[in-house]
Amino acid sequence: MSREDAVPLMSTAEDDDDENALLQTDDPNIRRITHASRGPPEPYCEPGLSGIFASRYVVLCAAFATLGGLLFGYDQGVVSVILVEPQFLQRFGRIADGVPGAAFWKGLATAMITLGALLGSLCQGFLADKYSRKYAIVMSASIFLLGSALQTAAVNYDMLVIARFIGGIGIGGLSMVTPLFISEISPPEIRGTLLVLEELSIVTGIVIAFWITYSTQWIMSEWAWRLPFLLQMVPGLVLGIGIVFLPFSPRWLASKGRDREALESLARLRMLPRTDKRVQLEWYDIRAEVAMQHEIVIEKHPSLQDDSRRSNIKLELAAWADCFGPGCWRRTHVGVGIMFFQQFVGINALIYYSPTLFQTMGLDHRMQLIMSGVLNIMQLVGVSTSIWTMDYFGRRPLLLWGSVAMFACHAVVAGLVGNYGNDWPAHRAQGWTAVAFLLAYMVSFGASWGPVPWALPSEIFPSSLRAKGVAISTCSNWGFNFVIGLVTPPLVESTGYGAYVFFAFFCLLSLAWTWAFVPETNRRTLEEMDEVFKDIRSGHEEARRARIEDELADEWQSSSSTT
Repeated sequence: MSREDAVPLMSTAEDDDDENALLQTDDPNIRRITHASRGPPEPYCEPGLSGIFASRYVVLCAAFATLGGLLFGYDQGVVSVILVEPQFLQRFGRIADGVPGAAFWKGLATAMITLGALLGSLCQGFLADKYSRKYAIVMSASIFLLGSALQTAAVNYDMLVIARFIGGIGIGGLSMVTPLFISEISPPEIRGTLLVLEELSIVTGIVIAFWITYSTQWIMSEWAWRLPFLLQMVPGLVLGIGIVFLPFSPRWLASKGRDREALESLARLRMLPRTDKRVQLEWYDIRAEVAMQHEIVIEKHPSLQDDSRRSNIKLELAAWADCFGPGCWRRTHVGVGIMFFQQFVGINALIYYSPTLFQTMGLDHRMQLIMSGVLNIMQLVGVSTSIWTMDYFGRRPLLLWGSVAMFACHAVVAGLVGNYGNDWPAHRAQGWTAVAFLLAYMVSFGASWGPVPWALPSEIFPSSLRAKGVAISTCSNWGFNFVIGLVTPPLVESTGYGAYVFFAFFCLLSLAWTWAFVPETNRRTLEEMDEVFKDIRSGHEEARRARIEDELADEWQSSSSTT
């Protein structure tokens, strides 16, 4: 970062007077900005719900960006009813019951969106760094719209599968870049609350999709399934156009040396003047982190700094490898590990087995669908609680208590299925008890392992590797999602209650893993994650950070004497 890029923004005479007055201060919190000398930063707002009302603009920006999560959830939920509709099966007879190989072709059509999402989330690591977070959202929304249009117009199985793969690329990109964008624009006091909006939006999309398809199934024409596919294009179009008018991430701007714009974007997001001490200190923290990461990259890869195309390609590949190297591997381990356990604590097992359980209890087809919809609503209830709890209690306690609660639910359901699963009609009370614990599990998951894994990876990585680290974490989520989707049906079919024992074991394992490896990030700025993960391991690195922060403070002071 050059000194020219670091000159403070001065746009009007009135702003100049205010800024010069602040620049000439002898306040030690401004003159020397190291964390050790200034103490805890002054908060922007109260944590949790009360902070939302004090940070209206950034909340609106985050809420709008989570339309990407709505698309993600909607496209996942819309298939659950459509795949069993006679109108759909008449068009795509290859997946109808009784047709040879139908189970494989149905599984392929469902899994293609997961494979596309895996590719989309991985590609966004480069696009979000190159073209900005918000333009990466535009690209993903555009790809999603193309996939949705092709799904709506599909006339044969091959076209449907290709359309779902394309749509999956868009969904995967949105699932990666939306939390990244939210984390980089949010004040630390409510960052967790705003990141919960992503999971809340995903589950809301699932619920909306379920009840829309439940309603349209009564349409006797192909519009019973084409209409739900068509409707998902509306929020996609709104997102793709509207996101352009939102501010750039100030941290992305700083990473590109656009410090003037970074300050302006930060002040706009915080609804405060650029001369506010809190804005100035956060701006300095961001720039210091960027400068430090830039020096580290130069030290690691000195031969790749000539800005040639060949060197840039090698530097891009080296950056991906750096996510697994010293100073970052613990963060990548947490990012990938938390996505692994999100899938292996059994959420898909319960969602898969619940229709079968409802059917064996004697419920008719209509009530089976309604109860499946209620399960999704219970997950939404759980996620809603984390809007308050994420920033009040923190990420780590939610994960720990969530693991305990889900283990208990799995254990009870395993016992009931093992003892009474062969004759549910004769044991209706036990059957409804199993249903109650299914609902309790959905609330527990929604309150803990649903939202936290989508929030944590976007917080923990250093600025230079944040997009790539989040991409690796999100990509692994889709990979584990694909694996669990393959193993769950035969596991439940062949072992019965053993599937719940299997997932209960992973709940206990997630408890131990969280206790041993997951630090608390609550109310810490993104620039303080070195301290959280203890990645500054030597006096040399601490001295480097202090030197960079002092240089920035010197630039600030010297600029006032020449103005």
